Amino acid sequence: MYSASKISEQFRVSRDKKFALSQFLTSWNGYQALESSSNKKLKKASKKFLKQNLKQLKAAQELLWASNRQSLLLIFQAMDAAGKDSTIKHVMSGVNPQGVSVHSFKQPSSEELEHNFLWRYWARVPSRGKIGIFNRSYYEEVLVVKVHPEILDSRPIPYGLRGDEFWDARYEDINAMERHLCRSGTVILKFFLNVSKEEQKRRFMERLNNPEKHWKFSESDVKERQHWDQYMSAFEDAISATNTEWAPWYVIPADDKWKMRGIVSAIVTEEIQKLNLEYPEVSEAQREVLTQAKEDLQNE
Repeated sequence: MYSASKISEQFRVSRDKKFALSQFLTSWNGYQALESSSNKKLKKASKKFLKQNLKQLKAAQELLWASNRQSLLLIFQAMDAAGKDSTIKHVMSGVNPQGVSVHSFKQPSSEELEHNFLWRYWARVPSRGKIGIFNRSYYEEVLVVKVHPEILDSRPIPYGLRGDEFWDARYEDINAMERHLCRSGTVILKFFLNVSKEEQKRRFMERLNNPEKHWKFSESDVKERQHWDQYMSAFEDAISATNTEWAPWYVIPADDKWKMRGIVSAIVTEEIQKLNLEYPEVSEAQREVLTQAKEDLQNE
């Protein structure tokens, strides 16, 4: 079984060479002792690995909450049906819900469109001691909008803002925002859940064949699938331009959801543990108060 640190290293996007999605697989078999095992055994191993990481994540999150010094922002980007919702659900299943907030960003409102493209995300950044999760994020503004540049025609932005310089400026703004958050005590981890086109089709068909999953399917899912190559190019550009030392990207194989969840939980746990947080020191005056409270309770 792989250690968390080895997993983190394996899926973190390198800053030493040009990034290409072709460098990363959509499936993964890190369970060396089970390489020739059945899918059932692999799923069991994945669940066990996730369970072990969740125990460590719970302890790490309690320390993050108690220390109240730093925060953690997790960003999930992916094609439709890659498993963003289920990954967030399972990875965060054991933590204190008071210390976690999840935000799914839909199309911007008319008020949000009157501001710069990053404005609506600032208010959702996690406060100290908390974990914030963006299920899709400001990266949509350099992904969906880049694949469908006609969206800009309906946006109240200055005339003439188009072309490579426009997107380069947005990448620069994103990097500056994330740099500021990092300097202010927010650890940022960005995950691209890398599902294959074939697996996405299989999941779409599963939704269409199962009446209980019809609610998950949208007509736009198939329409956006027709732009698969353009989306892959947009993801490559965005990840390459914003994979910084202070806000790294991780490309996670997403064809097997249980493995994907285990990998993400391992990375999140490890990064919190790296902060070397400590529980707050209790002052002498506070100790006296606690001692007196203990005596009062014992003497009731």
